[in-house]
Amino acid sequence: MNATELARAVVDGLLSAGVRQVVLAPGSRNAPLSFALHDAATAGALILHSRIDERTAAFLALGIAKSSRRPAAVVTTSGTAAANLHPAVMEAAHAGVPLVAVTADRPARLRGTIANQTADQVGLFGTAAVTAADVVSRADVLEGLDGLSRGPVHLNVQLDDPLVPTDHGRPVVRDLDDPERETADELLLDAGPATVVVAGDDAGPAARVLAEVAQWPLLAEPSSGARNGTHAIRTYRLLLGTALADRIERVVVVGAPTLSRPVQRLLARDGLEVVVNRPRGVWADRPHPVSYEHDGVFAVSAPDDPAWLDEWRSADRVLSDRLDRLVADEPELTPYDVAAAVNAALPAGGLLHVGASNPIRDLDLMAKPYPVGQHRLVIANRGLAGIDGTLSTAIGAALGRPRTTRALAYVGDVTFLHDLTGLVIGPDEQRPDLTIVVANDDGGSIFATLEQGAPEHRGLFDKLFGTPHGLDLATLCSGLRVPHWRVQDRAELEHALANPNGGIEVVEAVVRRDNRRALDERIRGLADAL
Repeated sequence: MNATELARAVVDGLLSAGVRQVVLAPGSRNAPLSFALHDAATAGALILHSRIDERTAAFLALGIAKSSRRPAAVVTTSGTAAANLHPAVMEAAHAGVPLVAVTADRPARLRGTIANQTADQVGLFGTAAVTAADVVSRADVLEGLDGLSRGPVHLNVQLDDPLVPTDHGRPVVRDLDDPERETADELLLDAGPATVVVAGDDAGPAARVLAEVAQWPLLAEPSSGARNGTHAIRTYRLLLGTALADRIERVVVVGAPTLSRPVQRLLARDGLEVVVNRPRGVWADRPHPVSYEHDGVFAVSAPDDPAWLDEWRSADRVLSDRLDRLVADEPELTPYDVAAAVNAALPAGGLLHVGASNPIRDLDLMAKPYPVGQHRLVIANRGLAGIDGTLSTAIGAALGRPRTTRALAYVGDVTFLHDLTGLVIGPDEQRPDLTIVVANDDGGSIFATLEQGAPEHRGLFDKLFGTPHGLDLATLCSGLRVPHWRVQDRAELEHALANPNGGIEVVEAVVRRDNRRALDERIRGLADAL
């Protein structure tokens, strides 16, 4: 097969695998793929996006896949361009997201030579790729795509000269059939032990349904897809440090809970029965003892005594009131105000992408559970919980869910700065409506809440962990042609969030960093008197 034929075979393979959106980073060696993708887009078979930065492109595709629940692809040229996909592939691997990394390569005869932009790209992503293929035929494409239902895959496509086609507008066959879904086996759990349901990232509504049917408390992370209904315990992180948590006898875990240390301490506790649903991802084993692991869904033989659930609800109401009063009494805008305002601004049918570090933890405390059936989607990159690519993932998520009523992203300032290239979008490219809320405390405040932030390390903190930058976000946004609003109190923040202007916009909420550790200690102390 010549380069054009091989590129078209790759695109046909992507379409057959269910890919409907592709992000392209420009290059010469991937030109045959670019032309083939353009033909497919012209035929209406897929949507084609273009980005300058390969890392940005990869996270954009990741966001599309996360929100659309369909595989998405990113296509690059050879050399270091291909290596820039690695962070997004790693995140996709640990979160089980179907991402196709397509890298153009020189023909095999040039490997091991000093041919321009030629590197060893075979197996570039190692164990992060569920399957990988060095593609010279249609059969290789199918082999490389075989593992897509389990996570990211890699197609390394050998393209020889000539790199431009002799014809255009070739019809592309559209395969719109969704893949068949297997029926999950059911595991029946007995009532009796004092049980809580822990819903980690991407647990889905099954965790909520189980808690409701069984009458168990639901400890659900914001990105679990289960933090709704009347069984969700908002302040579970604080309650896990009380005597109530000491009485837990069994934990049913759905999804991947990685957000909080209290949950990890609970799961590692001696004598506790831990029943888990195996999550997606290449490292799906739990870092704690497991009594039983099940790949299907959970059910219960009968509802449990509601007295246990009532105790958790009662304690949660008391603690939530204390927390809200403490935050409201603060004279200045706090990160918790920002989290609460973002949560309140998300309407039914809305989309929220939350950055790692403090934002998702602050949201975890401040987000009141949503009513069931309102189809809010809260997502985050929790596979490896890194900050890189967050803006690109959020933009991709908005592009992947075009019918959302409103799209929001909530990030810290370091996360925002780390992915500024995500806001470099060409004039002919699709721009979703997305409000990016930045809690700006001029540095990495999460470290102030950890061991590194202890008073004895104060002299070294900023240099090693705090990393203050002193940058003017308004000036940066102006250069990127992104509207920007700077708010410094609750009223300004609520007004900015209540009046979106369309397109991508940034709302910068200025908060303090120097009092973060003390504020968090006061919040943890709220549960002491329960």
